[in-house]
Amino acid sequence: MALVHLFPFMTMEAASLQRELTLVGSVEALVEAGFPILGCCVLLFISIAPIAIPAGMAYVCLPLLFGRAAPSSRLIVKWVYRIEPWNMVEVFLLGVLVSLMKLAKVADIHFALGFWALCAVMLCLAAAIAGIDRHELWDRLEVAKK
Repeated sequence: MALVHLFPFMTMEAASLQRELTLVGSVEALVEAGFPILGCCVLLFISIAPIAIPAGMAYVCLPLLFGRAAPSSRLIVKWVYRIEPWNMVEVFLLGVLVSLMKLAKVADIHFALGFWALCAVMLCLAAAIAGIDRHELWDRLEVAKK
C-alpha cells in the first residue's frame, strides 16, 4: 500500500498536456468537484479497509503462532470480518479500467507503478483472506485463551 500512495497511479497525455494521478489525488479531485461523500468512500474502501484487514489479521495471527492470544483478539477478528465485504479494491480497479477504455479514445494513458502496486495488493489481500480458515482461527483463539 505504501507504493500505491507514494507513486502515481496513471499518467494521461492529451493535446500536449500531461497529468499524473495518484490515489489520494483522486480523492481530492472528487472532494473539489463537489462529491465529498464519494471521496470519503473511496478513501475508506480503497485505502483504509485494505490496510485494516491485513493489519488486524497479523495482530491476531502472529501471537497464535506461539500459542498465545493477543489482547482483544476476538473483537479484532469480528471487526476484520465485518470490514472484509467493504474492501472494494477490485471494484475500484474494474471501474478504473472501464473508464480508461473510454478515455483511451481521447488521451494517451499510461499505467504507473501505483496502479500495478494496487493490483498486487488486491491479489495478495484476496490470497491472505482465502488462506485463513475461519473455524480453525476461532478454535485456536479458544485454545489460546484457556
